[in-house]
Amino acid sequence: MESKDNSYAAKYKRLTEAPVSKLIPSLAVPTIISMLVTALYNATDTFFVGRISTSATAAVGLCFSVMAILQAVGFFCGQGSGSFLSRALGAGKKEEAEQMSATGFALAFILGLVTCILLITFVEPVSYFLGASVTTIENTVSYLSIIAIGAPLVMTQCVMNNQLRFQGSAIYAMAGLLSGAIFNIILDPVLIFGLNMGVRGAATATVCGQAISFVVLYIGTGKGGNIRPMLKNIRFNRHYLLEIVNGGSPSLVRQGLMSISSIMMNRMAGMYGDAAIAGMSINTRVMMFVSSALIGFGQGYQPVSSFNYGAGKKERVREGYFFCVKWGTLFLTVMAILCEIYAPQIIRIFRDDDAVVAVGQVALRFQAAALPLQATIVITNMMLQSTGKGVKASITASARSGLFFIPAILILPQFLGLLGVEMAQAVADVLALSISIPMAASELNKMK
Repeated sequence: MESKDNSYAAKYKRLTEAPVSKLIPSLAVPTIISMLVTALYNATDTFFVGRISTSATAAVGLCFSVMAILQAVGFFCGQGSGSFLSRALGAGKKEEAEQMSATGFALAFILGLVTCILLITFVEPVSYFLGASVTTIENTVSYLSIIAIGAPLVMTQCVMNNQLRFQGSAIYAMAGLLSGAIFNIILDPVLIFGLNMGVRGAATATVCGQAISFVVLYIGTGKGGNIRPMLKNIRFNRHYLLEIVNGGSPSLVRQGLMSISSIMMNRMAGMYGDAAIAGMSINTRVMMFVSSALIGFGQGYQPVSSFNYGAGKKERVREGYFFCVKWGTLFLTVMAILCEIYAPQIIRIFRDDDAVVAVGQVALRFQAAALPLQATIVITNMMLQSTGKGVKASITASARSGLFFIPAILILPQFLGLLGVEMAQAVADVLALSISIPMAASELNKMK
């Protein structure tokens, strides 16, 4: 049986010497599947809840922003610890990598526990803040109360998922997320319709799926020469916490702002009724599903970027960047064309309601028009983050869902009404590209 040291040596050789054009796809396939699975978690609940009512669909859509916050904090700890861990392994500092692994995991668990307690305690005011109305408050509270229980699981599995990916073991990360998603899909109809639990059944199925993912991911951390988080290795000191902040802030900014943007969008859409909220929520799920493939592709690039940057092979970081931007743009262009053509049919899959489809199809077509731009935006952010450029990565991460979206969602509806809500994200995407290109150029020029 191959020892862990031999496994590590083989992993080092593969990440620093294999042709980038073959290495990235081999790492990206399981991460793409993992991201699609994550998107499937949310889409599955929306699909089955859409069979209940429009108000139930709207309620689950309102809670999506909370799920985004939980994942944002989990990715903050996971990307921050995983990026450092990978660079440390590339530099041959295995002990530091082991300590960072445990510290990132422990931090996520503590934050998850605190979040769970706060959400359960203040579930009703939080629901109203998210945009719940008289017609959606009951379903929102029911769904959110159960989702809160899974907060520690969501955050810690995000850490293990990211740490496995950054070690070049995306296949174990994929196995963990896939097992949970399958369990969730099976439980959803059973609990929602079989046991007549409604939205509570959807939330329960999601939490059970997260528990399964947690167990499988933890098993994966002890396989293939990977580093398993151990209690004895926890180090809550300034060095590791600052590294987590530096490497994880871009993820926290990106996904945190995504959650804030989702709340603002729901509140603005809520001015036009439950059908508008449902239509925009479904559009978000569809775009998330498409974008998740790109993000998975970029996550296949991240271990190559961070590992080689730590090993001093910066030309491979640059080569991988252009490889991902080229193929990512091509893929998103194809998906954009399909979304433009079949927008009504896609929205109707989730909710067969003419009012919902009317809103969703317009929003989907606007976002599809700007979809190809996301390749440069996302890959630039991942390159900056994985190479430890925390400030620049945070700026590019905040551009799409914060710097430009928030003003767009506040200003455009004042002049264009519901149309302003539907087109806000597309406008933000176009403007975000103007930030990403100079940020990428400033670092890539140094790697020549």
